Amino acid sequence: MIDISIVDYGSGNLKSVYNSVKLCCDNKHGSSKIKVTSDKKTIDNSSHLILPGVGSFKSCVNGLKNKGTLFETIHDNISSKGKPFLGICVGMQMLFSEGYEDGKTKGLGLIPGKVTKINPKHHNYKIPHIGWNNLFLKNTHPFLNTLEKNGLIFKEMQPNAYFVHSYSCKPEDKKHIILSTDYSEEISAMVAKENILGTQFHPEKSHSFGLNFLKSFLSWNP
Repeated sequence: MIDISIVDYGSGNLKSVYNSVKLCCDNKHGSSKIKVTSDKKTIDNSSHLILPGVGSFKSCVNGLKNKGTLFETIHDNISSKGKPFLGICVGMQMLFSEGYEDGKTKGLGLIPGKVTKINPKHHNYKIPHIGWNNLFLKNTHPFLNTLEKNGLIFKEMQPNAYFVHSYSCKPEDKKHIILSTDYSEEISAMVAKENILGTQFHPEKSHSFGLNFLKSFLSWNP
């Protein structure tokens, strides 16, 4: 049985993420537990962590820090306990060293790099970036093997996913960019490092591809 904590810190598309994860569990992991929580004990006892994010980098980091020891609890569960972790949108951005939305703010620092505003080279590209974009394979990571077991073979297909964002992650080490998309500049669509996954796209809004992605995460054992 898997025990999933969807982290609640006063921000994030919680209902949509919960419903999508529940649908995946109903189809494949019927005995799983899903909790939307900010409780340290619940998070410590979970097997998988999901951190959604809607809003600015600064407001989301402050949301975590204003929930007692939640910021430290998440960091510990990811880095020390090595649990499978998925950050979605700003939940992915907060994995990085620092973000520059509403001023400079330190993130969780689990993936070295910065989060900066998208700077389109052509006026046809509007900010925020909203809509569907193709995903391109950039680097390998063990999670791709789990995706392939669920039929998502990037060498044979080019899926697309749904994005809503104005800022983009810039890892110091480009090997952490697993999937990218193009929006006048290269956008880090998915990053990964050991047990850590992050998606700039919203799997909960990306139809069948997104559900297959979530199913893969729930069955992943890094």
